[in-house]
Amino acid sequence: MISVGNKINTDFELQLVQNGEDKSVKFKDILDKPVIVSVYMKNNTGSCDFQNQSLAGDQLKFEKKGVKLISLSKDTCESHKKYAEKHGINYILASDPDFNFSKATDSIVEKKMYGKTFEGPTRSAYYIDKDGTVLGIIEKIDPKNHAAELLELIG
Repeated sequence: MISVGNKINTDFELQLVQNGEDKSVKFKDILDKPVIVSVYMKNNTGSCDFQNQSLAGDQLKFEKKGVKLISLSKDTCESHKKYAEKHGINYILASDPDFNFSKATDSIVEKKMYGKTFEGPTRSAYYIDKDGTVLGIIEKIDPKNHAAELLELIG
């Protein structure tokens, strides 16, 4: 996993959903201010729902601190649109089926589920400055208290 103080490669594409619209962008092009990228596994699953509900409840606090909030999974933009509507999410939901962000942060790990082994991203969060420098990392998030732990991280 990348360390605090290191820069990530920001020259990769993501699909974003914001305000019901989807678009393809380079990650570096959305770094117009510091960002929090919260990585989760899948829409409409228990812990992932808690994680995003926590963020949705405090999203205005992040805006007041001048931090852009992005929640990222491998789900499609169409799934994200429905998910955002269902949970009242007004921050950016990013679709990353190829794990480009996780590759950039060196956070792909071996996982096991139902007796099968596969590789996937860690459930983690990154505080990243406009130039791609990692300002903070939460390696193992607490889904129900995610917003509070992020607000503490950014100060």
